[in-house]
Amino acid sequence: MNLRHTMKGRRAVTAVAIATGLLLTVAGCGGGGDDDKSSDKGSSSTPSPKEEGSGGEQDASAPATDSVLAEVKGENGLTLTVTSAQRDDGGFVTVEGTVVNNTGEAWVPANWLGDEKELAKNGASIAGANLVDQSGRKRYLVLRDTSGRCLCTKFTGGVDEGATAQWFAQFPAPPEGTTSVDFQVGSMPPATIELSEGE
Repeated sequence: MNLRHTMKGRRAVTAVAIATGLLLTVAGCGGGGDDDKSSDKGSSSTPSPKEEGSGGEQDASAPATDSVLAEVKGENGLTLTVTSAQRDDGGFVTVEGTVVNNTGEAWVPANWLGDEKELAKNGASIAGANLVDQSGRKRYLVLRDTSGRCLCTKFTGGVDEGATAQWFAQFPAPPEGTTSVDFQVGSMPPATIELSEGE
């Protein structure tokens, strides 16, 4: 009889131990919803030193978020950088970048306008830029409206010495199989750039 009572007692203790273990496991996993929220708030409002470091690195590189596709120097201290060359759904390519004026004086891009009489109304602009598809042996000029105004940046007032100016220009898109073209404007050397697809 003692053996039977002992076995029953052990089963009862085992059942209680299992139930207690399950109860503690469930409480540890599911209970503490407020604790989770407060820890989420704490982590979002007070980043860890590692997060602060990575955020600082992103902030430090914020001006250069775009990758540099090409950079050329010429015209007595000008630096032309192409940061984006993206195909758009409308059948055109938008090329963007910067120009840095280190010529020693204010710079007006008179020879970036192009030779066409139709472009004369565009003033100091990048209207004379072009894309050259070497494989297709074709040149693409900056798009313009019916009045001859280019779909491009106009450098109103020029670019001050030491200043950086953003620019863009839109061109007809080369065939889908063309992945790289040469961008050229004024007397700057040509820059080979890769075309990317629009999002």
